[in-house]
Amino acid sequence: MAKQKFATLEELLDPNNFNFETVAVIDDKGNVVNPDLMPDLSDEELVEFMEKMVFYREWNERMRAFSRQGRLGFVAPTAGQEASQLGTVAATTADDVLFPGYRDIPQLMEHGLPRDKAFLWSKGHVDGSTYPEDFHAYVPQIIIGAQYIQAAGAALGIKKSGREAIAMTWTGDGGSSQGDVYEGVNFAGAYQAPAVFVIQNNGWAISTPRDLQTAAPTLAQKAVAAGVPGIQVDGMDILAVYAVTKAAREYAIAGNGPVLIETLCYRYDPHSLSGDDPKRYQPEGAQDHWRALDPLERYRIFLNEKGLWSEEKEEAVVEQAKEEAREAIKKAESALTQKVSDFLRNMYETPDYITQEQIEEYEAKENK
Repeated sequence: MAKQKFATLEELLDPNNFNFETVAVIDDKGNVVNPDLMPDLSDEELVEFMEKMVFYREWNERMRAFSRQGRLGFVAPTAGQEASQLGTVAATTADDVLFPGYRDIPQLMEHGLPRDKAFLWSKGHVDGSTYPEDFHAYVPQIIIGAQYIQAAGAALGIKKSGREAIAMTWTGDGGSSQGDVYEGVNFAGAYQAPAVFVIQNNGWAISTPRDLQTAAPTLAQKAVAAGVPGIQVDGMDILAVYAVTKAAREYAIAGNGPVLIETLCYRYDPHSLSGDDPKRYQPEGAQDHWRALDPLERYRIFLNEKGLWSEEKEEAVVEQAKEEAREAIKKAESALTQKVSDFLRNMYETPDYITQEQIEEYEAKENK
């Protein structure tokens, strides 16, 4: 059988490339299908990818458990999107500035966010949104797509400062229907600002299927109108996601402008744990196809073939995730309880006189 021909990264990063084939390195059976795109990684680095995916799959389970116990607030599950999330952030450096959406907590944690702050953010505690000045990331954006505007502005600031860095941001397929997303991509393209925009296409924007959001065959091709490269990648293949994102970052910091990446992936859990039930709107058996493409399973096969993985290693990572989650939730729950006066004080840098009166009124009651 003739070998399938894949486009090179140089071809994919051409703004005039209109062939939006799905980039892959390994298939669902763990077989290498595009050796030319295989990232140059050591065995230790290959294993580290698996460790991270296993860790965050279990971390997702810990968050579900804490949510059921009433110990967390808003939780957006991540199971199924590990390759997309971790493959993109793995291509960044500590100097890059991250603009996550509310499902992108793993990327923040990989960038250096303390575990307990991830839980404090979920609980709505102000300390969960308080970052050190040298931590180059913003808090998860709740407004759908707004992070794209912020990333575009930050990317332009990076360019003007002469730093060798990028701004990276994520949204979902639902977010790609927001005007802010196109405006951010267009602005960064017009000014050749170093940004990498990621659309994690998991097929559903809560209950709205992707085919009701747009008539475009791919979301990657939405980059065409902004004059920037758009690449669609198998978001269940961490090696492909990493290879494409790494190339996109290099393209951006070389002064060529931004890149839009669409990762085809799937979330196995509800949109959030706040009452969403996919069984009410997804057809029966909808997950079967995607369960067979599980990013952990295909990568597990890939590593097993190389003799680099074992059940013992996986069990150790799972236990590590459980222990770190226990420690983090305990620390988060020891944070000082917020007061009404604190909420009011945090509303404005300089409170107006009415708010100041309310602060003083509540402080008087709280200090009794």
